Amino acid sequence: MGTLFVVATPIGNLEDITFRAVRILSEVDLIAAEDTRKTKILLTRYNINTPLTSYHKFNIKAKTSHLIDLLSQGKSIALVSDAGMPGVSDPGHEIIRGSVDQNIRVEVIPGPSAAISALVASGLPTDRFTFIGFLPKKPGRKKKMLQGLKDETGTIIIYESPYRLVRTITDIKEFLGDRRIAVCRELTKKFEEIIRGKAGEVLEGLQKRSVKGEIVVVVEGSR
Repeated sequence: MGTLFVVATPIGNLEDITFRAVRILSEVDLIAAEDTRKTKILLTRYNINTPLTSYHKFNIKAKTSHLIDLLSQGKSIALVSDAGMPGVSDPGHEIIRGSVDQNIRVEVIPGPSAAISALVASGLPTDRFTFIGFLPKKPGRKKKMLQGLKDETGTIIIYESPYRLVRTITDIKEFLGDRRIAVCRELTKKFEEIIRGKAGEVLEGLQKRSVKGEIVVVVEGSR
């Protein structure tokens, strides 16, 4: 049996990769990447020439079976997403679950995480938190999820698109109240920005400007 290495990669700054991750990516037989073009940029930076194959939401079913066959034959595979830890709001759970079911060794190579970085930078309590990932796009389902979080005492972490950010903060204010929040944008990148304040204050500021990039919204719990 081979080994499936689940490798965390930088969320922006390419320097945020561990020595161990570089070694593993260099030594495995194959790298399964959410976007081979983005991963190629990282591999080129560190002179890694390991073969790449795509593994994304559109080919998960067929590729999972194929990759597990390779692992069963003794091949070692590294799983990477576009950024951060595979399986966290990114493809990965299916092949990890399949490997576990087949008694194939799964080894996690820890590293950057947008959710944890935003939580720590937010200034909100870190002793307990709930990670939501992306909220549902449909208004009804989104409202139901937010209402279900109203009594959550831990800090809440949400991923969001810049195109839906104002709407989401409006919904947070309406369904959770005017709590303290932090909008963490482009973490580790050149234009990193963290906007902290009550939901209403942050909303007022965002309505006067355009926002781009990857965003994590951190929300105070109901303490």
